[in-house]
Amino acid sequence: MSCVPFARADSGIKLSGDAYLWWRHAAGVYARGDMPVPGSVLAFRANTRMHLGHVAVVSRVVNRREVEVDQANWGNGGEITHAVPVIDVSENNDWTDVRVALGDGRFGSVYPTYGFIYNRPDTGTMLAARHTEVPELAANPAPSSLRPLYRGGDQVAELPGKLPSPPHWPAHLGHSLHTSFEHHDVRHVAYRRHVTASRHAPVHHVVEHRPAAAGRSEHRLFMPR
Repeated sequence: MSCVPFARADSGIKLSGDAYLWWRHAAGVYARGDMPVPGSVLAFRANTRMHLGHVAVVSRVVNRREVEVDQANWGNGGEITHAVPVIDVSENNDWTDVRVALGDGRFGSVYPTYGFIYNRPDTGTMLAARHTEVPELAANPAPSSLRPLYRGGDQVAELPGKLPSPPHWPAHLGHSLHTSFEHHDVRHVAYRRHVTASRHAPVHHVVEHRPAAAGRSEHRLFMPR
């Protein structure tokens, strides 16, 4: 079973679409916030390992930095797992960066998330926990971090869809590059290193955003190493 039908059935939150779309689809329908509550859905952002994101249902709140979740298809071929520890490693204790237990006493890589979706109507106000300083829990060093270099609005790490070819677009790169921006007004593109044309070459790191001529925006996008 994939994570979406499991989370829908387990939480009672009737959202559709891939997991990375749940946060956006919940707007105006279900309440959202950064406070873990049993029964709420933790929505993971899309990233280079999970192009469709992930959703997991909070089964227990252990403390301000740790919860347990029930989920399906977390790297295990569709199996359902229960009471899986997840720890918050975000700087502000707002659950925007988490690590999931591997099952052997260690925790895995850092995964970026949107927050929690609650099975209650959206009132237009995000539910927020009191952000007092809470130390991170002791854990093994993270194998890797999937945090994006830039975060803004509801952007995702990789958004399916083709990028149009502006007049300046380097022809040798082809026209199937992906962008993390929902709009396609890209006026300047630069790369850390030479890029070989590829049908699926993801652009997911945005490291510069500055004004350009004529009051438009200039975005500098970088290919992953």
